[in-house]
Amino acid sequence: MSGIRLIVGLGNPGPEYEKTRHNAGFWLVDELAWQHKAALRGEGKFFGEVARAPQPGGSDLWLLKPMTFMNLSGQAVAALARFYKIAPEEILVVHDELDLQPGTARFKQGGGHGGHNGLKDIIARLGTPNFWRLRLGIGHPGERSEVVGFVLKKPRSEEQGAIEDAMAAALRVLPQAIAGDMPGAMKTLHTAAK
Repeated sequence: MSGIRLIVGLGNPGPEYEKTRHNAGFWLVDELAWQHKAALRGEGKFFGEVARAPQPGGSDLWLLKPMTFMNLSGQAVAALARFYKIAPEEILVVHDELDLQPGTARFKQGGGHGGHNGLKDIIARLGTPNFWRLRLGIGHPGERSEVVGFVLKKPRSEEQGAIEDAMAAALRVLPQAIAGDMPGAMKTLHTAAK
């Protein structure tokens, strides 16, 4: 199985969104860039901030934070994937997940978008849902009508701590996923969470 060549963190650009739940994907990619000593830089043709993180064995891992706002995330993902000939199965999209509690992180391949506008646009622009997702739990406000306000607010401090713990657990298994052992990475991450 081929490994992951592109990791996309979903979020909204701008300081007013920086610490909101909807930006959990940005947080993880920022941390990953820091770990790889790879600087994220604005790239107009990819509609986002991009970094290249060389991997052992000579391959490149691309990191991407779309700067298009959430509901146009697919524009950035499709542009970079096409340019570097990266297949959907080699893409990992990191996003906030309402259906998981803070402190939970889960890998998943394919499936629907669950109402997540970033995923919806990526599926539309890639023409397939078959990319990988890393779902970072943020919890649910309980009422559908409150979701928009909820995702655009900062997590409470205990939630923030739980989200950071889940991100740390995911970051520990990412090298396995990048190397192509997604079943191993999933098993470790999903078992650790129990």
